[in-house]
Amino acid sequence: MTQAINQAYLEEMERDPRLILFGEDVELSIFGDTRGLHARFGAARVRNTPISEAALTGMAVGAAMAGNPVICHLMFSNFLYTGFDAIANQAAKLRLMTGGQAQLPVTFVAAIGGGTSTAAQHSDTPYPLLMNLGGLQVVVPATPADAKGLLKSALRGLNPTVFLIPRTRGGVMGEVPEGDQLVPFGQARVHRSGGDVTVVAIGACVTHALAAAETLAAQNVAAEVVDPRTLAPLDEATIVASVRKTGRLIVVDEARDRCSAASHIAAVVADTAFASLRAPIRRITVPDTSLPYAPALERALMPDPAKIVAAALDLVAWSPTERSS
Repeated sequence: MTQAINQAYLEEMERDPRLILFGEDVELSIFGDTRGLHARFGAARVRNTPISEAALTGMAVGAAMAGNPVICHLMFSNFLYTGFDAIANQAAKLRLMTGGQAQLPVTFVAAIGGGTSTAAQHSDTPYPLLMNLGGLQVVVPATPADAKGLLKSALRGLNPTVFLIPRTRGGVMGEVPEGDQLVPFGQARVHRSGGDVTVVAIGACVTHALAAAETLAAQNVAAEVVDPRTLAPLDEATIVASVRKTGRLIVVDEARDRCSAASHIAAVVADTAFASLRAPIRRITVPDTSLPYAPALERALMPDPAKIVAAALDLVAWSPTERSS
């Protein structure tokens, strides 16, 4: 996935000479996704910045309004918090406040999630906060091909986008189509078809869902795995159609449980497909606490295949009569 993202940067910067990239340590490329770009395009287009996210995000919004498409690289998603004024009060709102006169071709890039023992201030998954703003596109890829295609769509758009890279997926291998392949926003991907239970999984949780589906198949339970790919806009139609087919829903989300993306997806299904449900909706999320540094404690709090399997088997066996007795 890291190489796929790097290819998207390279191809789009070659395609559009106005596109600039700046952020903390982008020349050194701590995460590897910006490797080689400074040597290729020079300091005028690829620039290290001071460790000041408020300055970074403000610069990004201003440059985008002035006509330069911008990649603003923030490294860890927790650093969005310290640059949040320009994201929440400016980028998310200026197109509306100017009656559409201002264009905001800016893509904020950050890594999300735990699983690598980087402790509480580097392990958040804050897309629920971003989804709630109403003026941002929120993208969470799960495969190298989707990462490249979604990023290219973001970089060609005129609306502010937050592109969130699942930390544990950076080294994942996968086929990436040759040529100029873009993945449109608002179209979920069904990774696996099944008729017994729908598993909507976000980002790194897609891997867990697919592993769980293999285990469930050995027990004659067919799980359908749906990856939203973008959370804003959200492909509600694909999710609802799957639930109407299976009658059961599990949402797997690495954000904390309260007000999570899982909560919103569960509410959408309850609103539009309640009559199709054959069992309660289950959310598999992170408890409402910060992720600890200790690897064993961190693993215990995060979603995993075993938790998905247990939830699916419980839903398949669920009946109103048994629960009321």
